[in-house]
Amino acid sequence: MADTYSFDVVSEVDLQEVDNAINQSMKEITQRYDFKNSISKVTLNKTTKELEIVSDDESRLNAVRDILISKFIKRNISPKAMDFQKFDPAFSGTVNQKVKIISGMPMDACKDIVKRIKDSKLKVQASIVDEKVRISSKSKDDLQGAMQLLRAATDIKIALQFNNYR
Repeated sequence: MADTYSFDVVSEVDLQEVDNAINQSMKEITQRYDFKNSISKVTLNKTTKELEIVSDDESRLNAVRDILISKFIKRNISPKAMDFQKFDPAFSGTVNQKVKIISGMPMDACKDIVKRIKDSKLKVQASIVDEKVRISSKSKDDLQGAMQLLRAATDIKIALQFNNYR
């Protein structure tokens, strides 16, 4: 039997799932009556991990954004994985908005997670490995407590997943 157990806290986004969510959003936009004769569309640039939302006006842009968020949730992608930039007026009265897909944890988020774990007084060890935080303990129950602590933290700005549970 293993003497220590561990898991990794990561922030990853599957671009294929993002693409599927965009396709579902576009299908809904083309079928909805309130988008009739609209030029609303969402495109994904996989190399830069950016979305571009184009629409007729600001209200339709917000409606497209709401549809996109709902499709992300249905595909089990956290809305925290999207960083909405400010929208810009484009040619012939249209507006567009860039959305960055956040994949990978920045160092300040890793440090924040390690600090939360240490402040919780759980009997676990947290360490930063590349773009993830590895949490280890002798007890599986303490690891479950660390997972619950991180799931309950609503002020973390990035989407968290737990993997590599051993």
